[in-house]
Amino acid sequence: MSKTRLIAALDTPDLESAGELLKKLKGLPLIYKVGSSLFTFAGPRAVGLVHKYGGKVFLDLKFHDIPNTVRNAVESAARLGVYSVSLHTTGGAEMLKAAAAGKKRPLLWGITVLTSFDEKSFARTGFKNKIEKTVFSLAALAVENGADGVVCSPREAAAVKKRFGAALQVITPGIRFEGGGDDQKRTLTPEEAEAAGADFIVVGRPILKAADPAAAVRNILEAIQ
Repeated sequence: MSKTRLIAALDTPDLESAGELLKKLKGLPLIYKVGSSLFTFAGPRAVGLVHKYGGKVFLDLKFHDIPNTVRNAVESAARLGVYSVSLHTTGGAEMLKAAAAGKKRPLLWGITVLTSFDEKSFARTGFKNKIEKTVFSLAALAVENGADGVVCSPREAAAVKKRFGAALQVITPGIRFEGGGDDQKRTLTPEEAEAAGADFIVVGRPILKAADPAAAVRNILEAIQ
């Protein structure tokens, strides 16, 4: 079996749609991402629905706030029984330390640079370094302050793995079978992300828009094995 695991993004508009997708994918070796769109609409019920179907949840709410608020959010996520949560590494060392302080907590995955950025759009945010150097800097901040992994595009995955090794899990969204056509700028195929050393790949639209989502998942799993 490949070391790379698949996370399916449950980016549906409501619980009914989420349930229909979960039925189609039941029994496949997946983790499910519950992000801001579904969680804003359905709240903890979305997490409960995934658990009902026997799945693990990556709660992708990208916490970014003062240390006390983020610590409380991580503790709340732990009470929901989620597998992992995301938080912005740009929240800084104290925020990351506060999030990692809990004894029984989910895995902490630090967001570095969103996959919707290219160099031109990223430069306009005020960061002085290019994307890859910024990813390295934020990944170092994450590992030094208790995070378990970092979220970066698959194009930075190999360099992050080479630099940090097993000390840091690498989670890569921006997975596409072919380039272009949407808001994701820094993308690779599932095979390329696996070869780059990604521990987890997050796939949304290629599954959600497929005529047969289960077949799409099986194709991705085959590609990364």
